[in-house]
Amino acid sequence: MPYDALDASRIRVLPLSERRDLLRLEEEVEKAVSVQLPAEPKLREQIHRLAGWIRQARQKGAAVMLTYGAHVIKNGAGPMLNCLIEAGWITHLATQGAGIIHDWEFAYQAASGESVRENAPAGRFGTWEETGRWLNLAVLVGAAEGLGLGEAVGRLIAEDRLGIPSAEELRQAIQADPAHPLAAAKADLLYIIQTHRLPTGEVTVRHRWKACSVPAVAYQHRVPLTVHPGIGYDIITNHPLFHGGAMGRAAATDVRIFAASVDRLDEGVYISIGSAIMSPQVFEKAFSLVNNLRANQARPLLRTHHLAIVDLQDGGGWDWSQGEPPPTNPAYYLRFCKSFYRMGGQIDYIRCDNRVFLAELMRRLDMNPTEALRRLEPDS
Repeated sequence: MPYDALDASRIRVLPLSERRDLLRLEEEVEKAVSVQLPAEPKLREQIHRLAGWIRQARQKGAAVMLTYGAHVIKNGAGPMLNCLIEAGWITHLATQGAGIIHDWEFAYQAASGESVRENAPAGRFGTWEETGRWLNLAVLVGAAEGLGLGEAVGRLIAEDRLGIPSAEELRQAIQADPAHPLAAAKADLLYIIQTHRLPTGEVTVRHRWKACSVPAVAYQHRVPLTVHPGIGYDIITNHPLFHGGAMGRAAATDVRIFAASVDRLDEGVYISIGSAIMSPQVFEKAFSLVNNLRANQARPLLRTHHLAIVDLQDGGGWDWSQGEPPPTNPAYYLRFCKSFYRMGGQIDYIRCDNRVFLAELMRRLDMNPTEALRRLEPDS
């Protein structure tokens, strides 16, 4: 017999207009682009060296992957990522679930963030109608089309619309080919449409600050942005439209897209910014998968890549240039250091605020961080 489970249909969602937002897009972007230059000579040299790796990688047609945690978006640095995308420096981006949630809210209302301390005890944390509705619907529709999670969300924001197929259209497609790879995803979408009596056809939602959205700009420039969520990690789980099957399918598509980019990292660059768990965990599995396929195909294993790990933490107080610490040292258990140091290639650990890092990297690539400010003008 199955265990008892909560009935998600009974969740009471609230409009975003009732939430006290902690972050204002304009304020955060202005702070991000006006950060001070790093004072430490070592730090400046590390970022200068990374910019050189990126230039060489793009000249050779190699991948430059950038994985980021949600604080990059919360800190107003998303528009700087967009500048790097448009300039052609980045060939792949990746984040976790919170990275697209804060991004979507900024694009939709130029504000994001809430007090967990205030809202979780009151049963209000994450139960926001617009965020949960539109992101979950984007994933459901995207999964039924075979899209990855990042592309599905980027399309929603970039196009201000979502094309939801009718129940009859979905039913006919399932009946015509029940064994089709997308049949189950279409059945999930059909279930949600019927259960929640959703309108179908073209539905619109304005994203007036889409120029600040990383998934939207990546989608517009056909640069893959993959999302690697954890089921139960993100606030959109607390919405009646959340469907784990759709989320899993879209995320599974993104895992394979991510691995395909890792396969293009010969002489390339992988940058991990403020992602202590997701980035190293996803990278090490993709790295192994790529070398598995290369070995089966008698291709050279991936060895000539560059890794740049950016974080505020001190690396456990361990000098990682001397190798891996013993298991008796607490630093041994820091995934964002240990996992990457096991992946070979040339690695640099850059201890730095993510805003300072991105602003300085833009300068080293002959760009001005203040270019990001022009994105703040909302669509009319």
